[in-house]
Amino acid sequence: MTVAQAVVEFLGKQYVVDSIGGVDYRERLIPGIFGIFGHGNVAGVGQALKQEQVRDPDVMPYYPGRNEQAMVHQAVGYARHVRRRATYAVTSSIGPGATNMLTGAAVATTNRLPVLLLPADTFATRAADPVLQQLERPDAYDITVNDAFRPLSRYFDRVVRPEQLYSAFLNGLRVLTDPADTGAVTISLPQDVQAETLDVPAEFLAEREWRIRRPEPDEDDILRAAQLIRSARRPLIIAGGGVLYAFATAQLARLAELTGIPVAYTQAGVGSLPWDAPYCLGAVGSTGTTAANAVAHDADLIIGIGTRYEDFTTASRTAFQNPDVKFVNINVAPLDAYKQGTALPIVADARKALLRLTEALSGYRVGADLEQLVAAEKKRWNATVDEVFDTRHVPLPSQNEIIGAVRRATAARDVVVCAAGSLPGDLHKMWRIADPFGYHVEYAFSTMGYEIPGGLGVKRAAVDEARRAGNGESPRDVVVMVGDGSYLMMHTELVTAVAEGIKLITVLIQNHGYASIGALSESLGSQRFGTRYRTLDPVHRTFDDGDLLPVDLAANAQSLGVRVIRVEPGDNAVADLETAVAKAKAEPEGSGPVLIHVESNPLIDAPDSESWWDVPVAGASELESTRDARSTYLRHKAAQKPLIGDAETGPAHD
Repeated sequence: MTVAQAVVEFLGKQYVVDSIGGVDYRERLIPGIFGIFGHGNVAGVGQALKQEQVRDPDVMPYYPGRNEQAMVHQAVGYARHVRRRATYAVTSSIGPGATNMLTGAAVATTNRLPVLLLPADTFATRAADPVLQQLERPDAYDITVNDAFRPLSRYFDRVVRPEQLYSAFLNGLRVLTDPADTGAVTISLPQDVQAETLDVPAEFLAEREWRIRRPEPDEDDILRAAQLIRSARRPLIIAGGGVLYAFATAQLARLAELTGIPVAYTQAGVGSLPWDAPYCLGAVGSTGTTAANAVAHDADLIIGIGTRYEDFTTASRTAFQNPDVKFVNINVAPLDAYKQGTALPIVADARKALLRLTEALSGYRVGADLEQLVAAEKKRWNATVDEVFDTRHVPLPSQNEIIGAVRRATAARDVVVCAAGSLPGDLHKMWRIADPFGYHVEYAFSTMGYEIPGGLGVKRAAVDEARRAGNGESPRDVVVMVGDGSYLMMHTELVTAVAEGIKLITVLIQNHGYASIGALSESLGSQRFGTRYRTLDPVHRTFDDGDLLPVDLAANAQSLGVRVIRVEPGDNAVADLETAVAKAKAEPEGSGPVLIHVESNPLIDAPDSESWWDVPVAGASELESTRDARSTYLRHKAAQKPLIGDAETGPAHD
């Protein structure tokens, strides 16, 4: 076999095995390969995929993409929806084909999501040197552009001899299926090595199972955590994505119900609890609810479960103002379990730790004063959201109204997808989640352009989910919400959806610029500089005050073969948007993508989180607006803690 043929057949024989609460799971680890072919991979991986397609198209299905970065985003979206139990492989040619995947690799690794990248590389033999698209360095001739993947990947290898194939892929898949160490796995394949032949051992091509590790918590750690909780007056749980990846939502709900400990969630943790559960405070931090942030402000014990404590979660270390606050962190990854100067790191699977912690807290319940505070703050925040959802601005609705309309028009099991701009923050605080799989916002890397390809990956996963269920229920509808800025970054995979007849609903919000950074710029005293999509004023050399660009993004989508519904500005815009979403949902599976175009007023902000995010303001400026912003910045900065928590572990137990 050639090396590439061995790779393709090997990947088709890999399975993930998992067991949750006695329910066994076994599915293919790599259900398919995305690829764009060039001279670096067409005769290697491309030939191998064609050969398998002729021999047995089910061994390793191939799906073409329109942009290498977008193909990686599809794989990431898929991996997150299936809770890291599977992902796609992505093959590219050398040079720009490979480097186009760098952003996707960073997205996967920062989000702790598995993706297998197979970039082609220059000749290992150097027989033809330099080749087209080769980067030459006079100081290190063994470095290629693929070395740029090293800091972005959890595992990197380069197969320069055919015999290295076995260790490279076995080690790569070990990392891919390790919940504590997963991320982008990059195995660089020189174009000549891909086409070389070797005798492949039968055992390498036999079916292989990869069991997901779900470590038990240490008993002593659980007892110490329970004692810390019992001694706390205002404990707060912060649920991150680890709760969802551990399938621990029911266990988290039971702990909260029995103890009354309130729960707030991070961006990755949305879906850990239903929004209307009495103990659920919603989003926490810079893009959080006032309810969660009010409780976090005075909390004396934070129980972080599956969170990596991004600066949005901690409000840049200003969220937790109790001088005696301590942290108990439950996380499968030691890197995250030890964060925030934790009093007690518990390195364990979230579900197993929650089961044990619930047992250890038998008979415990928080004080009535905390429960009353939670109820009052939830009521205050819910009234705030109701008001902005129901307030009507004409002729252009606010983004708040658009979010409310989309939520009302979608079913609880539908999935909303987003990534960058002001939408992720607004969705985080206001999207009323009811289903654990209903929210998918990429916010570890906050990648402009992720939305449509990521949403396409989610839809693929939803179709596979429905197939596995086998109950005849249609796949979940996937609704991508994206601003015009992100749409222009990467809308190419709409063509992929058209080609495969994939039903993907996109709500494109046209606000003629970068609304998120515009608002941030204004708050920092820079007056929305460089954030508007306008024509150039040649006299003042500015894009701030020119005419709106005569760009029709609805027509653009239509030209790609997408069915488009335009929501016209005016008194009925919000009602028409709801109708449009309902109409798109009514389309049958296999009918292809639908895009809904709606214009918004970017100057109407979402409700204040009563929180902060640290973005430095110029220390000296001739602009009065910047000097005013600097004063505000310094007031917030005074509340920032360089280190939260301490190393004390509380009183010893018997």
